[in-house]
Amino acid sequence: MAWLVGAGDGVTVVSCRGGVIDFLAKQGTLALNILKFLLPAVPATIIITLLSFILALILGAVVGLLPLWRRPVVTFLTRAYVDVMRGVPLLVHIFFIYFGLGSVLNLDRFSAGVLAVGICYSAYLAEIIRAGVLSIAQGQYEAAASLGMSSLQSLRHVVLPQAVRTIIPPTANEFIACLKDSSLVSIIGLRELTRAGREYYSQFFVDFQTWFLVGLIYLAMTLALTRVTRGLERRFAVKGYGSGVQRR
Repeated sequence: MAWLVGAGDGVTVVSCRGGVIDFLAKQGTLALNILKFLLPAVPATIIITLLSFILALILGAVVGLLPLWRRPVVTFLTRAYVDVMRGVPLLVHIFFIYFGLGSVLNLDRFSAGVLAVGICYSAYLAEIIRAGVLSIAQGQYEAAASLGMSSLQSLRHVVLPQAVRTIIPPTANEFIACLKDSSLVSIIGLRELTRAGREYYSQFFVDFQTWFLVGLIYLAMTLALTRVTRGLERRFAVKGYGSGVQRR
């Protein structure tokens, strides 16, 4: 007993250490429970991003390449499309398509979310594709024409294979941005990672840990994609050209 009194400070230290260990154990268990709730929603985030970006690529390629035909009406319409789509926030796109067009076309949450993100990003990709094609020297067009190629043939066999080298790196950056912006579709009730975080918080009122882990999962995905993007930039780097179109 005398030893315990004389070692009072030591007992206190042991007690504090035990409290810290208990706290960390509780936090670890809580983190595992949150991750078990969040991780099943990650595939939905990836699917939404992939489908939206595929749609954006298709629309962006059409809008970006049409002005090459040098028809004033077509050029005006494509420029107007790009300016309007880039000038309206993505969240407004989502609201308009889901609550506006969705009520007319009977779109579900998933279709409306994919369509909204895809249309918004198609404007950015259109500018990237257009800039990549225009970065090819005029002499390449003239050389293709001297070989008897039509405009479509020269675009397919000469221009696009070269333009791809300048298009791919900024396009990969847009994919990362699309992944992060896909979180906005949670506002219309589409269950993905951010929506799952809101559901967990609503049920258990654990705010800091929930949103910390949501951010950590997004960070893990974007860091992995960033490494891929840097590899693409090194692989497709073209001496004398910039890294692509500045997004904002």
